[in-house]
Amino acid sequence: MGEFISLTAADGHKLAAYRTGPADAKRGVVVVQEIFGVNHHIRNMCERFAANGFAVVSPALFDRIRPGIELGYTAADVAEGRTLRGEIPDANAMLDVDAAAAALGALPLGIVGYCWGGTIAWWGATRTSHFKASSCWYGGGIAPTRTETPHCPVQMHFGERDASIPVADAEAIKAAQPQAEVYVYAGAQHGFGCDERGSFSAPDAALAHERTFAFFDKLLGK
Repeated sequence: MGEFISLTAADGHKLAAYRTGPADAKRGVVVVQEIFGVNHHIRNMCERFAANGFAVVSPALFDRIRPGIELGYTAADVAEGRTLRGEIPDANAMLDVDAAAAALGALPLGIVGYCWGGTIAWWGATRTSHFKASSCWYGGGIAPTRTETPHCPVQMHFGERDASIPVADAEAIKAAQPQAEVYVYAGAQHGFGCDERGSFSAPDAALAHERTFAFFDKLLGK
């Protein structure tokens, strides 16, 4: 199991990050949180990557507001998470991603994110040069920034019945980024990859994970 470490971003902000993975890992991944903090689900995602041979760092983006924020998935949690996310400038979130990437050293790196983190994983591809692969799960902010230029291959996962990300957005992203792998999962809802949410879809989550790991294996090695 992993542990929380301390990172310092380029602007001097100190934040926690969850770190895990084998000491002899030959590749690394930054795992980016939803709007619920580096909570139990995100730590589980980190451990899934660790079990597949990755060194993993997941920055606590909400530390910009106050340390230790972890939310669940009730309606109240969703409302609070949206409010918290709105208090963090995009540029500051990216500084924290930069710090997480730096903590992984010279390993070939991927980035994966879920919900808000799915958008940030896209920006990790377009707004930094740290990563060799980016996997973005149901990021609602991708469509508005879909014309940005990625610096690495990108893979995206959307639910057909996502109430906050219409299929038309996924189609617009496909048109703007023809080289990206864009998958839409029939019948899946927002958060289909989280087994702590009512929208969890085990078959779709399994397929999205299979695709993510194959994508990273191809681009980062094993």
